[in-house]
Amino acid sequence: MLDPAHAEWRRAAPERSHLRFETTKGVFVLELHRAWGPVGADRLYNLARLGYFDDTRVHRVRAGYIAQFGLHGDSAVNAAWKGRYLADDPPRSRNERGTFAFAYEGPGHPATRNTQIYINLANNARNDTEPFTVLGTVVEGMGVIESLYAGYGEESGGGVRQGKQGPLERGGNAFMDQAYPRLDRILRATALPVRSD
Repeated sequence: MLDPAHAEWRRAAPERSHLRFETTKGVFVLELHRAWGPVGADRLYNLARLGYFDDTRVHRVRAGYIAQFGLHGDSAVNAAWKGRYLADDPPRSRNERGTFAFAYEGPGHPATRNTQIYINLANNARNDTEPFTVLGTVVEGMGVIESLYAGYGEESGGGVRQGKQGPLERGGNAFMDQAYPRLDRILRATALPVRSD
């Protein structure tokens, strides 16, 4: 986790893969399409495959908008990944309910995707104009995602561009569990290729 430059983090994702997330509310599965954004897909596949998301918190949930995660529970890992940005993929799909994409620092800050992704809980056309590149769809457990604790809203870190994530990055799970004890957790994530029939 502490060496983002290691070759294992750059392995190409399969054309389609399933990312399975076990959470405190149940299981959800994301179908990742490499053709929709190969740079982002490779990063996300490897984050799930190599255990980056294990024992992390879903730190930003806004009902009717998005659920977001990807800050690590270990502050040293967050420090190692700080600034490990990805080149942008051109958007090929819309931010509709049940799709997902990397968060980034917003207009005027290209190529700032890193480790945080969000899942759309509604059709979010406003994100199509930014643009956030959709990488796939939820294929199982949308109800689980919609049940993730949303009571903190933007207070538990907010989005990448809101400037509130420093304490979460520096304090990791210890800080999040003390300050925001009701956040749901990702217990484990795994990545599996999907075979075409």
